[in-house]
Amino acid sequence: MNRIKPLPGYMVQRYHGWRATQYSENQAWYKRLADEGQRPRAMIISCCDSRVQATQLFGADQGEFFMHRNVANLVPPFEPDGQAHGTSAALEYAVTALKVAHVVVLGHSHCGGVQGCLDMCSGNAPELEDNSSFVGRWMDILRPGYDRVAGKHEAADLPAALEKEGILVSLENLLTFPFVVKAVEAGDLALHGVWNDIGTGSLYAYDSDSDGFVAV
Repeated sequence: MNRIKPLPGYMVQRYHGWRATQYSENQAWYKRLADEGQRPRAMIISCCDSRVQATQLFGADQGEFFMHRNVANLVPPFEPDGQAHGTSAALEYAVTALKVAHVVVLGHSHCGGVQGCLDMCSGNAPELEDNSSFVGRWMDILRPGYDRVAGKHEAADLPAALEKEGILVSLENLLTFPFVVKAVEAGDLALHGVWNDIGTGSLYAYDSDSDGFVAV
């Protein structure tokens, strides 16, 4: 483990700043979270992208959201094959153990993962087609979405269209999990899809009546 290095100095400095301010001012709340455990109201499935911070976007307090992040905020279909499934495991824990009331799939503009899917599916990223590409195999989840939007939009509009379609793919895949369907049908769980335009700060939510995304 001699290749593992200490934290960068700026991270250490910021930690001490947080400890002296936010933590110090809310120490009783942090102690309560530690002693009583977490009771998040919602699970947020968002992208790894550093520009998307769900807690800031929704003004969430510590302990309010159960967070899961992956490339392009995708949910795979239900596949109990004995392999390691990080997203599925997080979803199972959130729904069956934490009993969250909401699962929110949060997509965003200018998503690098979605652009990778566009490039791969259009034949412009052969490196992602290789079986050794973790990103490529992960973006296979989005192929059905690409098939639905390809040829229906101008080239400039295609990335945003696929970003939103990816949210719908994830919502569809959520409903392949038996424990999700059970909680939804019992009225204990609601599913939501939202898309954030990073540059404008706008948020759009999927509306099933209009089958589209409308401004919040």
